Order: sequence, then structure tokens, then C-alpha cells
Amino acid sequence: VTSSFGKRRLFREEGVWNYTTMLLREDLNMLILGAREAIFMMVNCIYSPQVYWPVTNKEQKVCSNKGKDAANDCKNYIKILHKRNDDRMYVCGTKAFIPTCDYMVKGKQEDGKGKCPFDPSQRYTSEMVDGVLYSATSMNFRGSEPVMMRSSEESIRTEFASTWLNEPNFIHMAHIREGDSTPEGDDDKIYLFFSETAVEYDSYTKVDVSRIARVCKGDLGGLRTLQRKWTSFLKARLDCPIPNNNLPLLVQDVFHLCPGNWTTCVFYAVFTSQLDSFQYSAVCAYKIEDIQTVFSKGKFKAPVTVETSFVKWVMYSGDVPDPRPGACIDNNARRMGFTSSLDLPDKTLQFIKDKPLMDQAVKASEEKPLLVKRGTAFTRIVVATATALNGTSHQVMFIGTKSGSVLKAVNYDGEMVIMEEIQLFEPSEPVKILRISNTKLYVGSEVGVVQLSISECGRYHKCLDCVLARDPYCGWDLNADKCSTINSTHRTRTSTMIQSLSDGDARRCPQTGICIIPQSLHALCSCRNTKSYI
Repeated sequence: VTSSFGKRRLFREEGVWNYTTMLLREDLNMLILGAREAIFMMVNCIYSPQVYWPVTNKEQKVCSNKGKDAANDCKNYIKILHKRNDDRMYVCGTKAFIPTCDYMVKGKQEDGKGKCPFDPSQRYTSEMVDGVLYSATSMNFRGSEPVMMRSSEESIRTEFASTWLNEPNFIHMAHIREGDSTPEGDDDKIYLFFSETAVEYDSYTKVDVSRIARVCKGDLGGLRTLQRKWTSFLKARLDCPIPNNNLPLLVQDVFHLCPGNWTTCVFYAVFTSQLDSFQYSAVCAYKIEDIQTVFSKGKFKAPVTVETSFVKWVMYSGDVPDPRPGACIDNNARRMGFTSSLDLPDKTLQFIKDKPLMDQAVKASEEKPLLVKRGTAFTRIVVATATALNGTSHQVMFIGTKSGSVLKAVNYDGEMVIMEEIQLFEPSEPVKILRISNTKLYVGSEVGVVQLSISECGRYHKCLDCVLARDPYCGWDLNADKCSTINSTHRTRTSTMIQSLSDGDARRCPQTGICIIPQSLHALCSCRNTKSYI
């Protein structure tokens, strides 16, 4: 059935909720889906084997006795799905506030503390880097010990200090292979996006801010100071400015694209207002080079005690130790005789232990958002690259909302075009996760998963509709007399195709004598299987 995004399929299993963890296995043409007490393997929205991982009656009772809701909180919410180097699937769940991890084919459960959240409603993030899990969550039942951790043989984590992490809301983690092609002999970085209560603002009330932090992949901790703690943990404010907004916007989700090597990486982030009464959402983009400049060359902030008890954070203007605090081990450090973080002097380590916050914020590209929308709360984002008829590349953003819809938008030379917004779930069911493959978009919520095509052009039945949509995936084929997905063949014979992305110029369309107003058809086809269907 044709819809505004092409063929749409909805999947859910009777009695199963919280479809919010996904792993795309494009090598197997498969989506692995984690929900409450269940894992599904899906091909084209038809699921094959499923794994159920419920809590025991005893675990549920213990959880309930600690004051948690037995019917909801004291279940096993699947939160982590990763493929390891050996092709095994690593999975973690909240397990009635006893976070537990396992290999899907082994049945060998292990402690998930610090890897997976205790509380199913708590935001968290993780990344599998060369077979090693990096995670950001809470270490304890109450959620009062936030941590960013590497679960290697010698695990490395953040300090339990408000100067490092202060009531954070973890959002996204990304591994960038900066060590592959850097003349400085630098290391790979793991970037962490989160919001937290600011320590640097003078305010009678708590103010939350958005942050980006980073650590070095090769960090082994310090020898004495910061033993088994990150020696490279640095953080900076993430700025997404909109006019007439006093409180900073808070980051909700991040997606990164690297068209070439790591120096081309761009992070796309969605933000929302802190106050519902002033509801703005925005998309800001951040270049990796701007982020790197703040961390490698920026000034630090330092706490200064004022009037005996009040602590004020100001720009640090004193001497900075060498090697630079928070820097990875690079060629310069090796020339000085420091071959690992275990060799770093206490002066460098003590500096970063006390002052991990940068003074300068990471600015958005062009120092302004790509998109600002009022009255809509953005929740998630993914970005795809579409190659137009003339060979130019365009980043197409798919943005999930709190009201259960997805926006499809693209930026043309500073002009943001929202091609359409499609309602996928009831307004009370927010979009909780987005994943994108070469051809499909997967949208998850509490109640189910929808699969859509990202480039279904056949829904435009007239040339005028096709051209005015300004969809970089689509062009009007004069020979076939239909709207088609642009491919390499079309780009070699552009005279037979019509596409006008910059201004929607449809004058080349065959004259029909009728002015057609583009309309979207919204229909839903069910995803059926032998066990259950919608």
C-alpha cells in the first residue's frame, strides 16, 4: 500500500511493549529489535526466531519489595544490542533493576552494572568499539552514580564527582577513528553527548545545559592519580542558539555522518526547550574540526571559591602542564617519553581531575540552527545522503517527534525545506528510536515499529507534484512518464529527467492545463505473520 513515505509496515507482538532498541545487520538484511522481555529478528517486518528473556518471580518480588512497580518497572527491558567482532550478539537488559548482560547463543549471564541502566526509564547510551563495550549509565540502584565506562579487562571509568558528571542525561555515543590518518599520531576518540546540571552558571535555580565529552580509545588510566579512571575525559558546552530563548536548549538525540575520512564527520543533533510553556525544537550541526579545536586548543574552566563557600567557575588563565591535560598520547607525547597514559605526570593528571570542563562552547555550524520549529518537540534524528540528478549530495534528515510523527527535511543552501510530516503513532506515543539503512527507515515507539521506504517516488503521479516536492531522491522521467528514484543511469541522460531542488521550477513539465496541488496519501499496510499481526 502506498503512503506518503511509500510502503509502510507496522509490527508489534501481542503483550510486548517498549520497542526501543535496534541493531541493523545490513550484512544479513536484518533488523534485530529489543523490546520488553523479548528480542526479534526481522526481515522486511516479518519476524523469524524470537528470544524471550523474562524476569523470574523471585526477581520481580525483590524488585517490588524495594518500592518499584512490579507490573512495569520490575520487568526486563532490553537496552543494549551489539554485534561483537566474533559475530556473537551481546545483549543487556534491566532485569528488574538487576542489570544483566548475555550472549544470545551462549546463555552465560554476567553483571551488567555500569553497562546497562537499572531503571528502564533512564536515558543511557553505549557503543561497541573493536569488541569492547563503552557505556554511559548509572552504577547504582538509585541512579545517583553516573558513569562513562569502558568494560575491558582493566575497566576505566569517570570519577564520581559533580565536576565530571552532574546529574547527567546520557544521549549518544560515537566512535570516530581519528587515529587512522592523522600525521600527529593521535588516537581514536569516543564522543559522548549528554545534558547535565551546569556548575558554571550563577543562578538561584538549577540550569541544565547540553554537553559533548570525549575520551581517547587507548586511555589506560593513571598510575597513581586517576588510577583506572579516564585521564583524557574532557567536556564542553554544546551550543544551539535560537533567538529570544533565555534557557539553553537540551540535546535529545545525535546522528553523525562521515562522507569521507574522519575529518569530514558532521554531528547532527536535535534539541528541545527546557520549559514546555516555551516549546521550541531545533536541529544543529557540528563539524568534527570545530569540536577538536575546542578540546585541543581551547581554554579550561576552573573553580574559584568566593566568600568562603560559594564556588564560581571562571576561565583558567594560569600555566597549563605539558603534556596537555586531557590530550591523547600522540607523537609529541612519545617524543617526551610518554608512551601511554600510565606514564603521564601527576601534574597533568591532577589538573584534568580538577578541571575537565572547557571554557569555550562548541558552536553550531554557521553559529545557527539548520531548522527551528515551534510547537513541536523533536525526539530523534537520522540523516541520509541523497545524490541529486546533477551529482550534488544533499543530507536528508528524518526527525521523530513527541507526537508520534516523522518529518522529512533537507537544507538547500541555507533554506530548510520540510518535504512532509507523517503521523505514524497516536499523538500520545512519542518516537523513541530511529534507524536508517540504504533504503529503509525504522521507527520505534512503546507500542510498535514502523518500517518505511526512504525514497518512494511513485506516490507522485504528476510531473508537477514530483518536481515541486523538491525531494532529492526523485525526478520526473519524461520517457517513462512517471516520477522515479534518481539512479546513475538517470545522471548520464539528464535531458530526459526533470528535477529542480533549488527553487522547484516545474516549467519543463509537460503542459496539462491543470494545476495540481501535491497531496500525500497516508495509508498503512499490516505486517502479518503466522503468530500475530496488526
